[in-house]
Amino acid sequence: MLSVVHESVRREAFAELSSFRMELYAAMSRRADALFELVDAVLCAGGPVVSLPELSLEAVHRRGHGAMYDALAQGRLDVSRLRWALAGLRLPRGTDRQISIALDVTPWPRPDAECSPDRLHCHRPCRCDGVRQTIPGWPYQVAAGLGGGRTSWTGVLDAIRLGPTDDATEVTAAQIRDLLDRLRQAGQWHEGDPEVLFVLDSGYDIVRLTWLLREVPVRLLGRIRADRVMHHPPGRRKGPTKGRQPRHGEAFRLADAATHPAPVQASTSVHDRFGAVVARCWGRLHPKLDRRGSWISHEGELPIIEGTLVHLAVEYLPGNRDPKPLWLWHSVPDATPHDVDRLWRIFLRRFDIEHTFRFFKQVLGLTRPRLRTPEQADRWVWLIIAAYTQLRLARPLADDLRRPWEKPLTQEQLTPGRVRRGYPRIRRLLGTPTREPKATRPGPGRPPGRTTTPAPRHPVGKHPHKRDTPRP
Repeated sequence: MLSVVHESVRREAFAELSSFRMELYAAMSRRADALFELVDAVLCAGGPVVSLPELSLEAVHRRGHGAMYDALAQGRLDVSRLRWALAGLRLPRGTDRQISIALDVTPWPRPDAECSPDRLHCHRPCRCDGVRQTIPGWPYQVAAGLGGGRTSWTGVLDAIRLGPTDDATEVTAAQIRDLLDRLRQAGQWHEGDPEVLFVLDSGYDIVRLTWLLREVPVRLLGRIRADRVMHHPPGRRKGPTKGRQPRHGEAFRLADAATHPAPVQASTSVHDRFGAVVARCWGRLHPKLDRRGSWISHEGELPIIEGTLVHLAVEYLPGNRDPKPLWLWHSVPDATPHDVDRLWRIFLRRFDIEHTFRFFKQVLGLTRPRLRTPEQADRWVWLIIAAYTQLRLARPLADDLRRPWEKPLTQEQLTPGRVRRGYPRIRRLLGTPTREPKATRPGPGRPPGRTTTPAPRHPVGKHPHKRDTPRP
């Protein structure tokens, strides 16, 4: 009986993978053959991707390196169609079947690319001296579905490049709206289902995101700084005189335990990596907003944005003797006892996207090419996402091709790296929709005596300066 069920799973996985490959090829409207074979070369390479010319030597890439560069420069990929294809695939879910999606930014460092436009100062801590905290490059914001257990797999759903003039919070809000709309139309989420939970790190303005997405059926969970100050709901005005009712109650200083009242909900559990874990939460807390920064152009009175504050204290951290407390903000003002123990576990699953970024860069070669324009970089990023998605769909079809010094893994424990080792065999079973390459001759090259003007230089962009007061 188990063999019959296993064979049924393999047939479904094979059909879903074949369908996705055909949809990917259909989304390539120009230089489709070269682009598609470039994706296969990334998947079938014997080791980590180190350069584009090396990929052109793979057997699955039947065209020369010139065709590969021409495809990246002049090819066309319908990103909108590919986004819809990703939304229709099976997504990793938690034990309660809720969809949890992590949002994070990963940089493509380009410090010496003075001829490449739209570069930004991307956050990248330096491991040498800890002084330089940014590096010029292209930042990409990736949305990936999270599973319920400890794993290195995520379901990548979307990626956008942040530009110099973009408001990161508004771009994130628009990305969440568009992604939720695709999930709804793809049948992944229906009215009455648990609201989709988006998990973010401390680099996001989660309070403003809560306000921008107040009419969207989503929940937000993110880390906030440990020095922030929140406020309780206001009480009635004291004294016999008449006047305006207060808008803010007593202060709740995260760094001052004396201002912390008894928590509304609390839970204690034991984690296999962190020991005793104590989670406490306080509901209906809000920050005091100022008319500066991102709230300068807000019309009318500044809003009161309430949420649930979660404090997480662990017994120990691997490699850290003195763990610091973790503060989380949940966009729902009233959290239930079930949410207290559940939220911090989902936030820990957010770090699975870091494994995806590491695999993108160290194995699939996300940041290896030295492309000139950001449009070419966008094309390459989506090719890498398509390659990773094929590995995720091929997981039930792969065998454990381990090295002699590696531990054996079950089918459910296979990592992206091990699935990639067996992908050449799976690719032979799948076939390819590309056409046979045509015989050609080398081009004439550059005409003699012709000179070109130097390429224009582009400075590293910066986000618009946010003043404390609006312009007069």
